[in-house]
Amino acid sequence: MSDEPTRLPSRQPTLRLMPMPADVNHAGDIFGGYVMANVDLAGGIVAIRRARGRVATIAVNQFLFKQPVSVGDVLSFYAEVIEVGRTSMTINVEVYAERRPTDPIVVKVTEAQLTYVALAADGRKRDVPPEM
Repeated sequence: MSDEPTRLPSRQPTLRLMPMPADVNHAGDIFGGYVMANVDLAGGIVAIRRARGRVATIAVNQFLFKQPVSVGDVLSFYAEVIEVGRTSMTINVEVYAERRPTDPIVVKVTEAQLTYVALAADGRKRDVPPEM
């Protein structure tokens, strides 16, 4: 796992944050569950916008940790809808870390694909409305 430098995507991130010391695992890296939870938040933001309402995560189709994440990395989460069904949406999320402020580098740390279902107020599935 080498730091292969890349660039941040040119679009705005869905979510941006910096992990803190409380988020580390026993090895001193950021706990994978912290990254997973925030990937789900970023994907959910995009799904809520597309569904124009409540959604629930129904599947994590793919999740790949490419690089460890460290305290002080600035994480940028980029999420986009890649498929829409009748009641569900598949969202792709990519996570990049900006690290080493004295000698900046950007690396992709995570790729994931999740499926969300649109929900009505009573919690039942509903159709995803047409795109506006």
